[in-house]
Amino acid sequence: MPVVPTNELCTSEEDLQGQIQAQGPVEAQLLGAEAEDASTPVASFPPDSSSSAAVDAEVLFKQAVKVMTAELLEFLLLKYGTKEPIFQAEMLNRVLRDNQAHFPLVFRKATQCLQLAFGVDMKEVDDREHIYVMVPTLGLTLNEMQRGGQSIPKAGLLVTVLSLIVVAGDRVCEEKVWGALSKMGVFAGIEHCIYGEPKELLTQVWVQAGYLEYRQVPYSRPARYEFLWGPRAYAETSKQQVKDYLHRVNGRRPRFFPPRCA
Repeated sequence: MPVVPTNELCTSEEDLQGQIQAQGPVEAQLLGAEAEDASTPVASFPPDSSSSAAVDAEVLFKQAVKVMTAELLEFLLLKYGTKEPIFQAEMLNRVLRDNQAHFPLVFRKATQCLQLAFGVDMKEVDDREHIYVMVPTLGLTLNEMQRGGQSIPKAGLLVTVLSLIVVAGDRVCEEKVWGALSKMGVFAGIEHCIYGEPKELLTQVWVQAGYLEYRQVPYSRPARYEFLWGPRAYAETSKQQVKDYLHRVNGRRPRFFPPRCA
């Protein structure tokens, strides 16, 4: 996700929709890659009119899917804020409306974004009526920060950092963490529309909550710092659960995951 130049999280429905639709890197991973592929020339010579029309139609369809996914994601985040159950019929009638045939694709993309960006999983609690509730990824129970009455889940960032630590081998250097997070548009000292000031979360808020340990690398001169799992992370989830999560999400080790500190 890119850094959005705002000092406060969006609170109105219109602002929240704009915030979601501005999430470039998330959509690049979940939605935009398809559009990018579609916009890439398929041949080095001019296509005929029929193939050009087909490509144009495909691009327009994928753009429409991105808009529908953003609208559904907005709806789900508003529901998350109210802690209400989510009915498939409501998603169809209020969000998809005349595009209900595309619901399976749009629902899959929106729930993937919820998991990766916000650390929230959709759980079906009634398979007959298709009723869902949202639960925290990996069972983490951190409290979301409240701004203007709007609850924005931030567990996605914590899940990412805990995963970085696991893949790196129980601890990871701070500079490696910020190098990885920068690929998501998250930078130390720069306000993020979802996470606020991320360095404060990683080095203060979640350290005080017990999810992370932040300490100086032994014998480092000049001083360097590293992250480890905190006791609350061990109490609420496990490294095997994180590995299973990474396997589901990535299917392979992410290339940007850093090595362990020397």
